[in-house]
Amino acid sequence: MGKRVLVTGGAGFIGSALVRQLAAKQDVEVCNFDNLSYAGNLHNLASIANNSNYQFVRGDVRVLQDIQNVYESFKPDVVFHLAAESHVDRSLHTPISFVESNVLGTANMLEATRAFLDNHTATRDSFRFVHVSTDEVFGSIAGEAMFDEQTAYHPNSPYSASKAGADHLVRAWATSFGLPVLITNSSNNYGPCQFPEKLIPLMILNCLEEKQLPIYGNGENVRDWLYVDDNVAALQEIAAHGKLGESYLVGGDSPLKNLQVVEMICDLVSEISDTPNARSRITFVSDRPGHDYRNAINFEKLSTELGWKPSEDFASGLRKTVEWYLNNQAWVDAVRDGSYRDWLNLNYHQR
Repeated sequence: MGKRVLVTGGAGFIGSALVRQLAAKQDVEVCNFDNLSYAGNLHNLASIANNSNYQFVRGDVRVLQDIQNVYESFKPDVVFHLAAESHVDRSLHTPISFVESNVLGTANMLEATRAFLDNHTATRDSFRFVHVSTDEVFGSIAGEAMFDEQTAYHPNSPYSASKAGADHLVRAWATSFGLPVLITNSSNNYGPCQFPEKLIPLMILNCLEEKQLPIYGNGENVRDWLYVDDNVAALQEIAAHGKLGESYLVGGDSPLKNLQVVEMICDLVSEISDTPNARSRITFVSDRPGHDYRNAINFEKLSTELGWKPSEDFASGLRKTVEWYLNNQAWVDAVRDGSYRDWLNLNYHQR
């Protein structure tokens, strides 16, 4: 992998985990490009903030000039494009913002990349653009079947549709303009520093605070769970050794019903924190529109070609995650501003 790595969305959940791993390497310079929206949090990067091989640039992928400026000042060898609006529920309330960030933002990234490589032709052969996407672009899958790299796209929410559009743009720019791209589609990530509107941190914190635990529908929806550090290890492996123009699915080999996940959280929080078990506070709320019933990932291609497999099973990863939230109350307090509480009230308490 190249020595000058640009990460867009590097203050978010997955992006910050990637930046932390990269900044730990002495032979890598890392530039974090982020607009610090509600889920972008520089507290996620406090441990490496003073590293000499790390820098932060505030900018927005919706603004082409911002991207062009960081390309020319930093001159990256590798770009990990993670900047995106990423929460399905929010996309139901503000769908256009998802189109602007995820579709237009990706188009701007591709155009800035094309211009950069046209002006620095010697860089083209070693340059890599890794577009980080989601398994939700495939929609829902029935029975015991699993998504693979040949699965047709069938997005069912504004979020997944915007990510599907971005994936198609990346492929089109690779075919039309020869950009050296790779695409990853991962299953649901979880772990430290995840914004607490997502299922696992929301349930952990509600258990600790003895609040209700709202679950959509009947809790039977299935998701594959991937520990965030495993995902960012896969991203680096794909950037270093993946085949240009290819897509790679990244999964955690942990498909579980949402109700199972919440029950495991209840039991684990009670065990570790000595708080009452919260299973009795599980509440089923009306399902959200376009809610995929089942996601499951076959990551055989990534395993066979690049030798990657997840190091955490769900039980070990969940324990690490619960312990992190228990030990980082200051981080939790810092991200829970008024707008976040208003959003939770709108999305759950009124349903």
